[in-house]
Amino acid sequence: MKIGILSRGKKIYSTEQLVAAAKERGHDVSVINTLHCYMDITPHKPSVRYKGKVLENFDAIIPRIGSSTTFYGTAVLRQFEMMGVFPLNESVAISRSRDKLRSMQLMSRKGIGLPVTGFAHSPDDKADLIEMVNGAPLVIKLLEGTQGIGVVLAETKKAAESVIEAFRSLDAHFLVQEYIKEAGGSDIRCFVIGGKVVASMKRQGAEGEFRSNLHRGGHGEIIKITPEERSTAVRAAQCMGLNVAGVDILRSNHGPVVLEVNSSPGLEGIQSVTGKDIAGMIIEFIEKNAKVGKTKTKNKG
Repeated sequence: MKIGILSRGKKIYSTEQLVAAAKERGHDVSVINTLHCYMDITPHKPSVRYKGKVLENFDAIIPRIGSSTTFYGTAVLRQFEMMGVFPLNESVAISRSRDKLRSMQLMSRKGIGLPVTGFAHSPDDKADLIEMVNGAPLVIKLLEGTQGIGVVLAETKKAAESVIEAFRSLDAHFLVQEYIKEAGGSDIRCFVIGGKVVASMKRQGAEGEFRSNLHRGGHGEIIKITPEERSTAVRAAQCMGLNVAGVDILRSNHGPVVLEVNSSPGLEGIQSVTGKDIAGMIIEFIEKNAKVGKTKTKNKG
């Protein structure tokens, strides 16, 4: 098979692992810098060009699109979809998952467990917004934040009001969520491929840090998840329409709640903690499922 990987760097760990796994299985693999692609949006024969050449004859595309390049990255991926190339994750599914508000509304509609959440821009009644999510302490998140950036724990009502005012002054959209104290600064990353949780790990935040992101000094360990947690992770990925996803779950007193569904989950943490060849599983999924024009959202925008 001829596989393309949309990634901004060949030396990124996840990209390197996917390239190695594809080559080990005898596939022809190319890493394509998403932002250096340009498109010919011609009726009947759309194409993607790169370094003066048309990118063609690909059987599958693996999108490794960062949050800062979602708009252009999904546009390039959509062009490949129009050409009939099989996407590991579809452009529409990635766009859904990257929009924190939309993703939570979709999961809410399906009855998937979520923290009590409020969404606002310029609330007329800050006190009511705070009480709506069970009061302080609470978590306030910028809608565009990623990897724990733009996430604040407000331990008192006064602090929460100050943060809300600060975000209002930035003309920013934000989420206000209940603080799941019983989680103890940890969460569970479930790695879903093809409707199955293939690996999971507990991520514990650094001392004094409520965010568990490994990028922020947290550490991971193997964990056995419950059937309910497994089901929640699978349903969350399916709700977004993602074939491959990293689903972040908190253990709360009222059951598992989903924090986020990541459409380009990193491989380094989960592979090093679990010892599993996740990259190989992804390539195996492509081998079994890649067919020309096989996209659920073909011709649907």
